[in-house]
Amino acid sequence: MPITQLSVTDARQEQVAGATLVDVRSTDEFSAGHPAGAISVPLLDADEDTGQMMPNPDFVRVMKATFPPGTALLLSCRTGGRSARAAQILEAFGFTQLTNVEGGYEAWQPSGLPTETSTPAEGDYAALLARADAVEE
Repeated sequence: MPITQLSVTDARQEQVAGATLVDVRSTDEFSAGHPAGAISVPLLDADEDTGQMMPNPDFVRVMKATFPPGTALLLSCRTGGRSARAAQILEAFGFTQLTNVEGGYEAWQPSGLPTETSTPAEGDYAALLARADAVEE
């Protein structure tokens, strides 16, 4: 099934209708501001030692532990590149309802769609990672 592309306004409508918005930007980017209701699962994140952006080795594991493969997922990043790559990766691992949000947060924010800087517990990456770790024990 091809990966759908949606504008930020159409993605927001899908989110309101029940799709899950996953922000694949780094945890620092997410903390600075993100679409309201988004959850954080970074595709890349800063290395603790060097600060350099590195692939998140737990990305697929956390996604698989958090969502059944048929979950309607809206993937967003800063401009749409990382989220497109995340969609390709997830498709290879059996996810079937994937949508890339075109323009990402750089299009979302100026469009007047709701944003937030707080992270609800269910959207916090550290909590999702801890749950994925617990599933494996």
